[in-house]
Amino acid sequence: MLSELFKKTFGRSHEAHSVAPGRVNLIGEHTDYNDGFVFPAAIDFATQVLAAPRSDRIINMVAVDVESQRNRFSLDDIQFDNAMMWSNYARGVFNVLQEAGFTLSGMDLLITGNVPQGAGLSSSASFEVALLKVASDLCGLSLTGTQAAQLGQRAENEFVGCACGIMDQLICALGQQGRAMLLDCRSLVPQYTPISPEYQIVIINSNVKRGLVESEYNDRRAQCEGAARALGVNALRDATLVQLKHWKHKLTEMEYRRAKHVISENDRTLEFAEALTRGDYGQVSALMRASHQSMKNDFEITVPAIDYLVDLVHGILGDTGGVRMTGGGFGGCIVALCPTDKVDAVKRAVARHYQAETGLVADIYVCTAEDGAFAG
Repeated sequence: MLSELFKKTFGRSHEAHSVAPGRVNLIGEHTDYNDGFVFPAAIDFATQVLAAPRSDRIINMVAVDVESQRNRFSLDDIQFDNAMMWSNYARGVFNVLQEAGFTLSGMDLLITGNVPQGAGLSSSASFEVALLKVASDLCGLSLTGTQAAQLGQRAENEFVGCACGIMDQLICALGQQGRAMLLDCRSLVPQYTPISPEYQIVIINSNVKRGLVESEYNDRRAQCEGAARALGVNALRDATLVQLKHWKHKLTEMEYRRAKHVISENDRTLEFAEALTRGDYGQVSALMRASHQSMKNDFEITVPAIDYLVDLVHGILGDTGGVRMTGGGFGGCIVALCPTDKVDAVKRAVARHYQAETGLVADIYVCTAEDGAFAG
């Protein structure tokens, strides 16, 4: 029991407990920081944080899953920690909370979770949102889910140094059980679409080790911003494929392909929400397939093992469900909307063929959509 572990670790009982899910994005990749549209679901893997207040200004943390490492710092002197990199997500959260004018006390924190790390399932956003929820409850901050998401994004952008968009934190905060979220990343207004109970969210972790992800991510963001400037728009959200082709001569070849992905992916995401609402899984399949090909050819963020997995699962699902790479890229996971009666066939095919083809063993998670930390 976590409550007993907290008492054993800190010698007293916790007074606040938060749970923030990870997330998987069904479609809409690298569109969020371009003010576009995404379609994620919160999943039943989560970060949990137990907390109790201190009488001083010290944040005292124990990370159960990182060999129970202890990390502490003063709220009056928050510095980047090069020794324990995981602690910087917490340091960033407390730093932006104070910069935003919230009054904090010291606290003891016990942190644990089962969101796979490095797989593109937003373990970092889950951690940030769980911390924001427990701090809000413990210190009476009355944060909304949208406020928490914006603060979490700011912590990751400004303190950790990864130029992520808003999607991860927002779905971790405001996901809904049994539903996926169509999110307009400009207005931050979510719309929810039920996922048929006859379908499962199947996530397959390629276990390709992801290297240089943050630098590649930041490069892609810079390329998109360069394309938007060349097109004379505030963000690629505001451009069309017709405009892109007309002004192609103003862009480098790389900027053109990056912009082509983002603009077409926004269109696909909106079409996907409509197709899912009407239960048109033939269209769902086609849109997820096109999304993957765009990530492979125009955005260049897939790797051979990921492409192999997508093709393998697509061969089983056909037009009855969809499959694509999900997450930042360069490894990580694929996601499938899979009819329940085909889940076992997908598992068997991956077990039979993936290791023989790549030398790697995939992990398979059959997930449900869950509530975010600030839901309700």
